[in-house]
Amino acid sequence: MEVLVLGPGCKKCVLTYEAIKKVVNQSGVDVTIRKVEDILEIMKYNVMSTPAVVVDGEVKLKGHVPSEAEIKKIIGI
Repeated sequence: MEVLVLGPGCKKCVLTYEAIKKVVNQSGVDVTIRKVEDILEIMKYNVMSTPAVVVDGEVKLKGHVPSEAEIKKIIGI
């Protein structure tokens, strides 16, 4: 599974990346997490508000820092 955190590097984007990393590390699932800060790549996902989280090519949430429960739900653990 690949999880992308889309955002220009703002505080909310960093917090989202760290929260996802924490949940993945605690759960032990095999997930690749990548930050995407390039605005042109972000635009490919038709996202206008960041942070956004993309799981295996599908935008799962955007515009806020997810809770641990939300993260578990979108990555299926």
